[in-house]
Order: sequence, then C-alpha cells, then structure tokens
Amino acid sequence: MGVLQELANAIIEGRRDAAAEATKRALAAKTPLQDIISEGLIAGMAVVGDRFKKNEYYVPEVLIAARAMHASLDLLRPLLVESGVQPRARAAIGTVKGDLHDIGKNLVAMMLEGAGFGIQDLGVDVKPEQFVEAAKGGADIICLSALLTTTMPAMGETIKALEQAGVRNRVKVMIGGAPVTQSYADEIKADGYAADAATAVDKATELLAV
Repeated sequence: MGVLQELANAIIEGRRDAAAEATKRALAAKTPLQDIISEGLIAGMAVVGDRFKKNEYYVPEVLIAARAMHASLDLLRPLLVESGVQPRARAAIGTVKGDLHDIGKNLVAMMLEGAGFGIQDLGVDVKPEQFVEAAKGGADIICLSALLTTTMPAMGETIKALEQAGVRNRVKVMIGGAPVTQSYADEIKADGYAADAATAVDKATELLAV
C-alpha cells in the first residue's frame, strides 16, 4: 500500500497520529503537494462523505475523520502558502444573524476544506454586511446556515444585501440547516440548497463547476 493510500485510510478511520505520520513520510519522499491533497486528503474525505450520506457514519465519526484530516493539513498549509498552490475555490461560510448554532456549519466547513476548498469561516451571528465583505474579498461561494426558523429570514436579507452591494453576480449562494428546504432556497433565490455536509460538497462543486 502506498503512503497516500495510507493517509486516505488514516483519515477515513479517524487516526490522527497516523495521518500526520503518513503526511510526513509523503513529504520526505518529495511527493507533490497536490498529489498529497487529492490522493490523500480529498480521497479520504470523499469516502467519509459517502459513508455519511449512506448513514454508515454519523456526526461523531465525521468529526473524528476531520480532525485526522486537519492533522495532515496543518503540516501542509505552510508549504501550500509557500508554493502558491491555489484551492479549488474559495468559500465563505457562517451561521446567519441571530443564530448561534455552529455544529452544522463547522461540519460543512470541514467537508469543504477536505474537498480542497479554501475556507473563510465567519463564525455565528453573521450580519449580511459581513457576507458582502467576503464576496468583495474574493469568495466564490457564500454558504449560509440557520438552525432556527426565526433566523431563516436573515438568509433572504443576506442575498438582498449582496444584490444591493452589486456583488450578487460574483458569487454563488448555498443555504442549509435543519429547517431549510429546497423550496425556501427557490423562494429567496439562493443558487443551491444542501441537506447535509456531504451533499454541500457535491452542490458547491456543481455550482462552481470545479
């Protein structure tokens, strides 16, 4: 078994130390960074996402796998910056104004990062203006999360703020969260809706064609 397959397996199984060790060995063997990311990190997280969709993995397993992925990514990040390797696309993500829930948002951010996206995590209780700034700053996709029906209207307000700022045509907008539906996404003119973190990666990839 090659070292990149070992790295992918360590991520799938949530073995943090093994993921870091495999990454170090791949780097010592002068494996290209892009190969470590695509054949190690992305390949591993793709399996995790697939198992999550099939209800073979649940939130705890995904979080443990993401932690293993980050053990590898933390070693790669300085080298990526140094070498100028670009992410597939840039995503700005946050829980909308008035909502303090972050588990779903964090899961989506981790899955997107594992799929090779650059992530700007804006946190929780994010005002529409902050999403506008992220769009102006180069985000390709804005990901809005809400867990409360009372905070869902902030999603529509954010899309209107993007329109008023003249940046709506620059970015795709994807929404998600327990009470959110495809029909609500259509109603507020979001570009996409994702029911869970694994689907969010597929939808973001589809929307941006990356």
